[in-house]
Amino acid sequence: MKMLGRQLAAARRAAGLSQSGLSAELHIDEETLASIEQGRRPLKYNIAEMCDERLGAKGMLAAGVENMPEVDQFPLWAEEYMDQEKVAIALSWYDNAVIPGLLQSEAYARAVLQNRVPAYEEEELEQTLRLRLDRQEILRRKNPPTLSFVVWEPALLVKVGAEAVRKDQLRYLRETAELPCVSLQVLSLDSPFHAGLNGPFTLLETPDHQNLAYTESQRGSQLVSDLEEVSRLTRKYAMLRTQALTVQDSMGLLDRLLGEQ
Repeated sequence: MKMLGRQLAAARRAAGLSQSGLSAELHIDEETLASIEQGRRPLKYNIAEMCDERLGAKGMLAAGVENMPEVDQFPLWAEEYMDQEKVAIALSWYDNAVIPGLLQSEAYARAVLQNRVPAYEEEELEQTLRLRLDRQEILRRKNPPTLSFVVWEPALLVKVGAEAVRKDQLRYLRETAELPCVSLQVLSLDSPFHAGLNGPFTLLETPDHQNLAYTESQRGSQLVSDLEEVSRLTRKYAMLRTQALTVQDSMGLLDRLLGEQ
């Protein structure tokens, strides 16, 4: 998506047009055109055709839309979130159904993706798996973000894949939780309180100290910048941390599940 945006911007400049000039000629909003060129909004086929004709691009942009690889066709909000995740200085992540993606072992991540309906084609699955694992590089970058995770206990117990996959995931989770930048807390099944019943979400702080939130559901994903909504989720996460086991007790729970104590 970003590559197509850069190609559009280059073609526009070569034709001697400003963003406002091209948007006026094509009768599209200037902000829409700017978002497309910045890779924040997908280039639609009909707009690509109009741009090709006006800029003399000889069908290049329309062909790019038609042949965009699957790995670049993530929902807009998910793509924007992943861009922000790469540079975040702090992440707070609550999950209740699976282990958070940044903490997944390769075998577990593969098993999660294999449960998708409709199923991924094999090549698409491998591309998506590699992207998920590549995101984990932020855990080991020179200046990693401050990472806080709250995971509901059922996510540790559900048998995604074979039992060996679950055990391997628990070991990987236990090891990753030892990283100095990571805080992991488990919300126990025994807890009578649960502030996260409405589903998983992530809080993110950008390098310029903007606070964002990201949510996913059956109907799609959403990057949230509204101050009131981010505040509500921030308060919910703070409550989840008070309801969850301490970091030390959470590690002890993992050790018991692994049969090491």
